[in-house]
Parts: sequence; C-alpha cells; structure tokens
Amino acid sequence: MTQSPSPQETHLKLARTSLQQALAWYTSFRRHWNYPPNIDLQSAVRTDLQTLKSALEKLEQNVIKIATFGLVSRGKSAVVNALLGEKVLQTGPLHGVTQWPRSVRWTPGSGKVQIELIDTPGLDEIEGEARAQMAREVAYQADLILFVVAGDITRTEYQALWELRKSQKPILIVFNKIDLYPEKDRQEIYQQLQTWATGKEKIILSEELTKDEIVMVAAEPHPVPVRIEWPDGRITEEWETPPPQIDELKTKIFTILNQEGRSLLALNALFQAREAEANIAKKTVEIRQQEAEELIWKYAKYKALAVAVNPLGILDILGAFIADLALIRALARLYGLPITNYEATKLWRTIVLSSGGLLVGEILSSLIIGVGKSAAAVTSMFENPTALTIYGGAALTQGGIAGYGTYAIGKAAQTYLERGCSWGPMGASTVIQQILSQIEPNTIIYRLRQDLS
Repeated sequence: MTQSPSPQETHLKLARTSLQQALAWYTSFRRHWNYPPNIDLQSAVRTDLQTLKSALEKLEQNVIKIATFGLVSRGKSAVVNALLGEKVLQTGPLHGVTQWPRSVRWTPGSGKVQIELIDTPGLDEIEGEARAQMAREVAYQADLILFVVAGDITRTEYQALWELRKSQKPILIVFNKIDLYPEKDRQEIYQQLQTWATGKEKIILSEELTKDEIVMVAAEPHPVPVRIEWPDGRITEEWETPPPQIDELKTKIFTILNQEGRSLLALNALFQAREAEANIAKKTVEIRQQEAEELIWKYAKYKALAVAVNPLGILDILGAFIADLALIRALARLYGLPITNYEATKLWRTIVLSSGGLLVGEILSSLIIGVGKSAAAVTSMFENPTALTIYGGAALTQGGIAGYGTYAIGKAAQTYLERGCSWGPMGASTVIQQILSQIEPNTIIYRLRQDLS
C-alpha cells in the first residue's frame, strides 16, 4: 500500500512546481509573443531571474538556513560552535571577532536535512545603513533566526529584535551564558521584553513570541575550580571548562525542523519567488510604458468607432466586453505576464466592480443609449431626417463613453497585471495561501500566518 505524502512533503512539492513554472515562463523567449526582445528589460530582470533560480536550487538541495543575530559579545559564534560540536568559528573576549557573515554547513545525525548556520557581526558594531542592509540580506535568506542575548536585555536589543520581526521569519530567543546568570528564567526574560514594548511593538511581540521560544544555553561556559584529593593526602584545585549546555537548543531546533522545517523551506522560497516576480512585473510595466500607452489608445479608438457605427444596442455591450478582454490579453502579452482567458475575465470583472460605479455606468449608458440608437436606426430606414440626427448624436456619445471606458480599463489593468502576476493557479502568492491554510496549530508558522499572508 502506497503511503500518502506528508503535509510538509506536499508543501515542498507545491513550492517546487510553482518555481519551476515561474522559471519556465519568465525565461521563455516567447513570453512576449511577437513583440521584439527589449535589451533594457532583459538586463533589468537578470538579477530577479537569478533569485528564482537560487530559490529553486535551495529547494532541490533541501538546505535549511539558520542565522544568528545579536549584539556584540553575546556569544553568537560560540552558539554556532556548540551546535556543531567543534570550534569552527573564532571566539574571544575582544569585541568584534566576527567581522562579516560566515556560513558553516551542519549535518545532524539523521542526515535527512542539511542545515546552514550563518554567523553575523554584532548588530551594534556596524554603523547605520550598512548594518541594516546586512541584517536584511541575511534575514531574507534565513528560514529560522536565532537571536542571542545574555544578561539584561537592552533597548537596543529590543529594537533589533523588532526590526528582525519585519522579515516575517520565525525567531528563537537564545539566552546565552546561563552559567553566569543562573537566576534568569524564561518568565523573567519574557516580562523584560514586554517592559520595552509600547504600542504596536507590544502587540507584535506578544502575539508572535511565546515563552516556549526562549531557550536557555551556555555555549561556552567559563572554567570552574575543581577540588582534587590525591592518594597521598594532598588537596589541589584545578580549573576545568564544563561542556556546553546546548542540548535544549538542539532539541528545539530539531523539533521545529521535524514539525515544520520543509514547510518553512517551501514558504521562504515562495516569498523570494513572489518578490522576484513582483520586481519583474514592475520593471516590465515601467520599461514598456510607451508601448502600453499606444496599445491602450488603439483599442480605445477602435472600440469607440465600432460602438458608434454599430446600429444594434445589444451588440454594443457584447462587443465592448470582448474588446476590453482583448485589451487585457494584449497588455499581458506585451508585458509577458501569465494570464489565461478565464483570469482575464475575472480581472475585467474586478476592475469594473472596483471602479466606484464609473465603468458600471458605462455599461448602463451603453445599454440605454444603444436602445435609443437602435430605434433611431430603424426609423432612419424610412428616411426621417430627425431620426438620422438622433442616431448620429447617440453614436458619437456612446462611442466617446465606450472609448473612455476602455482607456480606464487599460490603465487599471496595468496596475492589476503588475500586482497580480503571482496569483495564477500555481503562482507564488496562491501557493503561499494554500500552504498557510493547511498549517497545524501550535507551530511557529501558525502564529506568523497573518503577517505571512
């Protein structure tokens, strides 16, 4: 009997399919149909295409990235060394031993998943924007963040923690050097964090952080004196370094990875893909702006002329609808953004209903004026000059309204196409929502789901 895949495996498969589909589409030379390739556009989106490829490679390699953050001398490198079980990274009493982010590969005993541990410089030793940029880049790549503290938590640490929360990644607070602060417990640390919180910050931390996400460790315990009694009666004292107290953190990491590690991996890859697709769409819309404007005006003029000369009112409504859908499809082809006829129809309906009644008014006006125009057309068959005048006026009015409606549809479609590029059946945004709807309670992702969505 074939065993059904676990939810995590399903999430990983969905993410992989989404990224493969996105790469296949955005690297295809035919995605812009018969429009000639734009050298500026190809150059502008190169980095975003590489982001898509890197996200897919990360999924294929099944590598979880765990980044350590914290202020200087809190023992971030020591925590990484303790997890590895050997001293790979340099540590010491001097400030600023770690000068730039460093990555170390860690393969736990099970061997089912590869872990990349990322050690970062102290957040208070890098100045200004350089520090913020470094933190953003590392947090962007990370699937899980370890925020290392020791002793009393400072306002600077709280602000750094709050900034890292914006990355929408799960965070564990690692209270290091517990051998020096044995009186500290999770409740006291949690309350201290809350004392710094005010307003919106308090809401964010209280909803997304629980005492279970505070872990106590002694990554590099200080030597302690040991009394030694010799057989000859001598008593001496020697200094010994106790082994790291790191098991609690290891257990917490393994629990998270077992329960939701592959889901975290899938979501992070999809977030990167969603951002890359949004960047591609934005740059495409900007660079092809002039071509799009000409395209919108062409459809507006053709629709205005067709509606004006058509004598049958009911065909005006149908023809206008078909012209608007054709414009949306034409814009999607110009931009090279994926959209089906079904999605184009949904987009048209969304634009009409969100237009505040303007485009709905166009449809009603077309119906009312079209009926009058049809009646005038019938009457003019009997060579009534007044009827011809009425027909001409109604045709000009209806044509103008129809042309303006198509122009409004086209301008709105530009915005919707740019923002909705990842909302297709297997688009990154769609798959993210699907995964979040299946997440089990009592997980870190579940507590973050509102921000993640």
